[in-house]
Amino acid sequence: MTTSKKAENVRDVIRYLQKFKNAILVIYLDDKTISSPLFSSHIRDIALLHQAGLQVVLIPGARRRIDEVLDNAKIKWTHNEGIRVTTADAMPLIKMAAFDVSNTVMTSLAANNITAVIGNWVRARGKGVLGGFDFGTAGEIDKLETEAIRTVLNDGFIPIFPCIGWNAAGHPYNISSMLLAKQVAMNLKADKLFFMLFNEEICAQKYAIPDGFALSEAGNIPAMNLEEVDRFIEKNFTSGGEVKNILKAAQEACRAGVTRVHILNGNLDGVMPCEIFSGLGSGTMIYTGGYGKVRQMERTDIPSVLAIMKPFVESGKLLSRTEAQITEGLQDYIVYELDGGIHACAALHFYEDGQAEIAAVAVDENYAHMGIGPKLIDTLIEQAGEGGASSIFIMTTQTADWFEKLGFEEDALESIPEERRKLWDSRRGSKVYRLKRKMSC
Repeated sequence: MTTSKKAENVRDVIRYLQKFKNAILVIYLDDKTISSPLFSSHIRDIALLHQAGLQVVLIPGARRRIDEVLDNAKIKWTHNEGIRVTTADAMPLIKMAAFDVSNTVMTSLAANNITAVIGNWVRARGKGVLGGFDFGTAGEIDKLETEAIRTVLNDGFIPIFPCIGWNAAGHPYNISSMLLAKQVAMNLKADKLFFMLFNEEICAQKYAIPDGFALSEAGNIPAMNLEEVDRFIEKNFTSGGEVKNILKAAQEACRAGVTRVHILNGNLDGVMPCEIFSGLGSGTMIYTGGYGKVRQMERTDIPSVLAIMKPFVESGKLLSRTEAQITEGLQDYIVYELDGGIHACAALHFYEDGQAEIAAVAVDENYAHMGIGPKLIDTLIEQAGEGGASSIFIMTTQTADWFEKLGFEEDALESIPEERRKLWDSRRGSKVYRLKRKMSC
């Protein structure tokens, strides 16, 4: 990794630290992650996030521990619609198992000098009898003591939620940790809700990817908006399942005001800080808006744009441009901004004879698989039409194939405006490519 790339990564971390100072993170850890060798590493990362000024809430899954305790006691249970159903004699053991897992998390945090609090902030009611089926000890969330939770956070502690809720009379119920995490995030209007699932990734190796979805270099879907989540579910799920349920929960949380929801693989070391402190992250983010956008360049973007252009200039794909040159033509440039960072640029120059030139197209190599380049070109083609351009051309030495895929075809050098021909350098030998379709004003 080059020094400039290392520096850009550090800048990303600093930018995100500023952005998420005092942010609320609600983190669901599934039971497989908690029992994995990487658990202590994840807890260390959570401790570092807390120490960096982020407010953390933890909801540990306890399914396997509850299974183990009930099996040892030879108490049988069933599942209905993904919900554990037991008789009342199982409840003391379920409660013991749930608090046992929460204590494991609290002890690990203490080993990292972090104080956590296990609380009974959940008011629940019995699920009851539905369609003639008695759900026994299974409960639903009735109310959360939101202000008490905020007090714990403001006092500098990490709240831990066992998967148990109590009714007004003190009767306990077993509730879903996943749904609890969603509800806590919604009530707190959390900035981020994390679902850490062991060995689970939203990637091309495991799922069918709908057309038009951007993938990371590793084949993961880095982000989906709510409409894209619907398309993904429709293509991959005919019935229920944990991932489908979490995707649905993510949509509901986002619609209720949670800024972003993240699905992470608990079998990857450092997955959480990588997800928080980098634009592409390391998992899949569900969002409502404000993630990535094309916009006009501003003066403060110029250092980032020059850094993006540098490798393309060094390889001969782009002409070198100075800060003064870009400043002079600032109104011609657009950028792609993702979470406040600039990761691509392009420019549109108009000429007196009505032609327009697309130039200075550069995309950060780490984001090259996300379809940002075509988005920039589409935006500039639209701007050219709005500006009354008669046709659009580009000049290229090494990217002809890419522009051909976008609808450009080779044209004669004599076809471009005379003032542009005067700048043509025979040593570079740039070729002219023109957009095939006619412009519509």
